[in-house]
Amino acid sequence: MITVGAFEAKTKFSELLDRVERGEEIVITRHGKAVARLVSQEPGVNPSGRDIRAEIMALRENLRAEGVSFSRGEIIALRDKGRR
Repeated sequence: MITVGAFEAKTKFSELLDRVERGEEIVITRHGKAVARLVSQEPGVNPSGRDIRAEIMALRENLRAEGVSFSRGEIIALRDKGRR
């Protein structure tokens, strides 16, 4: 594990990402205090540990059981509405 200051992390971000891809862990500090940690993200793993896909599928089944359905276009429109 290496420790870098926020300014160095900003100026060398691409290099730090390369190191993280190779398996290193990097702690970012501000005024000497650790404020963040860069670690590799395993494919398909949610940082919260929750299985989001399973939760979505369960919600989908519950809605179907209640007779509620959405078209793909409606789902995309609802998703995009929150991004404006």
